[in-house]
Amino acid sequence: MTTTRPLIVGPEEPISPYPIKLKGEVVQGFGRGSKELGIPTANLSEDAIKTLCHDVNTGIYFGWAQINNNNNDNDNKDNKDNEYRVYPMVMSLGWNPYYKNEKRSAEVHIIHKFSEDFYGAELRVIVLGYVRPEKDYSSLDALIKDINLDISVALNSLDRTSYNTYKDDDFFLSDKS
Repeated sequence: MTTTRPLIVGPEEPISPYPIKLKGEVVQGFGRGSKELGIPTANLSEDAIKTLCHDVNTGIYFGWAQINNNNNDNDNKDNKDNEYRVYPMVMSLGWNPYYKNEKRSAEVHIIHKFSEDFYGAELRVIVLGYVRPEKDYSSLDALIKDINLDISVALNSLDRTSYNTYKDDDFFLSDKS
């Protein structure tokens, strides 16, 4: 049985509890995003997850993200050239049933190819909507296929004017020197 999903989710403008703004340090995750799935993620600290979990249920979300890497690494061309740039993102919040996690995680896939990891950097996220609940999968291929569909849904949903304007939100400009 094949179920089709909408390619755009959410109302024409974000409604409560959105937008949800959070920031936290990028921490080491389970090491599956890049290696096993081919879809790298920036994992948020437990403190950031606690803040987010007060407002929403587990599942897949979309919005905007920014990496603030203040270590001024001259070899990190990506972060120098794209300093403070805002990118579209999808985020998995929950237990990752396919992997049977015992610890809840918030894994942000920033829709951009980076040349390096950015552990320890500050990640700022504005969550604007809900894509779908988390679910278990019968195979790794089915999981990867659904994640790629989530990415398409996020890009289509963010393309609306009322969502697109959040990439210029003051939250992404504050505390910059």
